[in-house]
Amino acid sequence: MPVAPRLHVWVPDYQSSHGGIQTFSRFFIRALLDCLPGAEIEVLAKNDDSYPASIAGGRRTFRCAGWWPMPYRTFLFAAQLGARAIRRRPDAILTTHANFAPFARTIQAVTGVPYGVVAHGIEVWGARSRGLRAGLRGASRIMAVSAFTRGRLLAELGLKPAAVGLLPNTFLPEQFTPAAKPNYLLRRYGLEPEQPVILTVARLAGAERYKGYDQILHALGPLRRQQPRVRYLLGGRGQDRQRIERLIRELNLAAHVTLVGFVPDHELEDHYNLCDVFAMPSKGEGFGIVFLEAMACGKPVLAGNKDGSVDPLLNGQLGALVDPDDVPSIARELELILTRRHPLAILQQPEELRRCVIAAYGYDRFVTLLAGQLRELGFAPAASAS
Repeated sequence: MPVAPRLHVWVPDYQSSHGGIQTFSRFFIRALLDCLPGAEIEVLAKNDDSYPASIAGGRRTFRCAGWWPMPYRTFLFAAQLGARAIRRRPDAILTTHANFAPFARTIQAVTGVPYGVVAHGIEVWGARSRGLRAGLRGASRIMAVSAFTRGRLLAELGLKPAAVGLLPNTFLPEQFTPAAKPNYLLRRYGLEPEQPVILTVARLAGAERYKGYDQILHALGPLRRQQPRVRYLLGGRGQDRQRIERLIRELNLAAHVTLVGFVPDHELEDHYNLCDVFAMPSKGEGFGIVFLEAMACGKPVLAGNKDGSVDPLLNGQLGALVDPDDVPSIARELELILTRRHPLAILQQPEELRRCVIAAYGYDRFVTLLAGQLRELGFAPAASAS
């Protein structure tokens, strides 16, 4: 492969949506530019309808399809992908969502262009679609964001271990740092500085109840007997909110739960610093960038032990792992954390927790890992981040 290759990067969204895959896509493109500074990189985004200033000029181009009506967008976007690939003949196609893998396989059959696929979580676990399975099997490289997802791919698709690498999620350490509880948020939510606060930030969608916020609500019953002033802040928006409000009333938790709505990016760090523990006992998470962000703020984290959440917590070295279906265990773990009696010492060492999560998952580490994946694809990337 040439030192200055021509790459096509297919993403569902770059800046038009918030979510783990969208965040990963932005870091992935940024790291590609760091790894291959001389490369010609063309980003093609399905759902964006504007051009980001961060991808402009020189050998970087951005094309989007978000202005096309949704009923026709998939077909027209595929036509754009095919036309650009046939006309430009990139050295490789890289896609940050597995749903694009079947079409990448079709392009490969027509043009011979190899492709790599990022695999996150539920979109590839137990894949039944013949097209998706074939698209994953035909990839020159699969980059799984967690060892959990990698293990499932190997077991379910019969892939060779050498074909599936690890490329975990990342974050920018300078955007998430420990600080005192922000006064403006204490006033907004009617909290006292010493009041114990549990935080979850997630989309409140019926399809994402696996995040575990129901279990935390149920755990508040026994927990509030030990911590009568405990407050649970649940951040996020979505169609599941009305059901959650009913559950809060049924459990008589109105005095202990605040639904804070959407948390904008510029307030996310402050919300992490407001809490005493970040809890998301999920059982369907591919990884969980929010865990990294909370730990970078020095906050103890509680997560489920049945999905990709084990990766950001380094299999329990950096945070408390619990059976996400065991409500009494969730309550006990939260009580131990809030009273600073948890046996995992690092949960009471915010600076050490921050140092460890940066070493394992900071952006510089991500660039190094991506460089390794690019070498497996035959490229010669730069060694480190700029």
